[in-house]
Amino acid sequence: MRCIILFISFLISQNIFAQTAGLEKIRSYKLANESSIYNDFISFLKIPNVATDTANIRKNADFLLQLMNVKGIDHVQLLEADEKNVPPVVYGEVNVRDATKTVIFYAHYDGQSVNPALWAKGLNPFQPQLLNGQIDENASIQTSFNFPLNDDWRIYARASSDDKGGVMAILTAFSAIKESGLKFPYNIKFFFEGEEEQGSTHLHQILEKYGSLLQSDLWIICDGPVHQSGYKQIVFGARGDAHLTLKVVGPKNPLHSGHYGNWVPNPVMMLSKLLASMKDENGMVTVKGFYDDVTPLSGTEKQALANIPDVETELKKKIGFTKEEMTGKNLMESINLPSLNINGIESSNVGTIQANVIPVSATAVIDLRLVLGNDWKRQQQKVIDHIIKQGFYVTENEPTDEERSQYEKIVQVKKGIGDNAERTSMDWPLAKTIVAAVQETTKNPVLQVPTLGGSLPVEDLVQTLNAKFLIVPIANSDNNQHPENENIRIKNFREGIDMMAAIMIMRL
Repeated sequence: MRCIILFISFLISQNIFAQTAGLEKIRSYKLANESSIYNDFISFLKIPNVATDTANIRKNADFLLQLMNVKGIDHVQLLEADEKNVPPVVYGEVNVRDATKTVIFYAHYDGQSVNPALWAKGLNPFQPQLLNGQIDENASIQTSFNFPLNDDWRIYARASSDDKGGVMAILTAFSAIKESGLKFPYNIKFFFEGEEEQGSTHLHQILEKYGSLLQSDLWIICDGPVHQSGYKQIVFGARGDAHLTLKVVGPKNPLHSGHYGNWVPNPVMMLSKLLASMKDENGMVTVKGFYDDVTPLSGTEKQALANIPDVETELKKKIGFTKEEMTGKNLMESINLPSLNINGIESSNVGTIQANVIPVSATAVIDLRLVLGNDWKRQQQKVIDHIIKQGFYVTENEPTDEERSQYEKIVQVKKGIGDNAERTSMDWPLAKTIVAAVQETTKNPVLQVPTLGGSLPVEDLVQTLNAKFLIVPIANSDNNQHPENENIRIKNFREGIDMMAAIMIMRL
């Protein structure tokens, strides 16, 4: 037995030694080719990529198609849904002789919608700019890219971090390995989605249509940020997501608040009270059964959470608040529970165009984040049942005159399409191999996190393909993904390439 253990230890040490030598070659490649790497990245970022912008989404897909062909990736093609005007998946593969394992590398090339007017002066979402730091810390725009770039400088553009940075890190890692004469120990497939920011609505169609092409041992999902401490992390799951739109009905026409106030019910007040009824003073959701379905964390997962460094004191200062919403629960504990968030409220006008009126309606969008065990349809219904208990008549349509005369409080509810959470076991041997690969790229501990705070289309992968997945984020935690001034820190992009390369050359 002792001989067997020693032999296994020898094989692991040889693997790590070979990987370390390989990573040195990767870093040399990055340094020698920095100009071309960033030229490709900037060209990619210049193409608008809002998922609903069909024409430009196609331009993004065509750019990737051409780039992957130039890099020598095999069988590059677009995986199309059966419906028209659906963003395609850009696919390619590298087949290794006698390989017994296959890993698919996933990222998405579409981005969130943009409002250029909200971006800082001098910045435009689709005109990438290099800054010598953070825009909110008085960083200045650099007129040229002087290589080698400073680690703490940043590229500002939509999708720079979410998720074109991930796409380019994967493709650059592939090129670095190939051009450095290193060997791929397993088959690699590339899967770049174009509809993730719109909820991956048609992804299941593509997965079903091309299921035989997409068989693998593991999906590596390159999306999201590293931990707020700056430590790299491997994430084993993602929360699910579902939405509800609540429109509380008021008078048929706006009314003078002096003539009718105190007599005609105000829909903004009714909606505010309804929303306030959904959480208590300690931040716990009061909807009946909201937490009942949660699958408890395993002992391994609880220990992993205990190993995550405490960053909350500094994070509170940076964000600008003093007390957490869920009393007594830290950030990681909160993320591993289902949540109910108000995305926004809309009603009558404010500011310079405000008027003294009772509005005709008030609308709120509720975002439900789900953890393992929750079902998104059931979670939505729990909230609707709570609304009914508050005395509201719930309808999917605009209320009729008859309904208005019959019910005191009316809310029109629209259910968004959702998805459920999924999670890979931390005890899975292949997962431990990936953690070891990433550990070779840093002297700091690689954190293992049960669940990502955000959502990804992992349910489709698991349910359609019976796939296993791990999430390997690369972006800086202060990257401003989704709102204005999105950015990627140069160091994070560089280290992201290392992380993807380390996984690609690790013997599984």
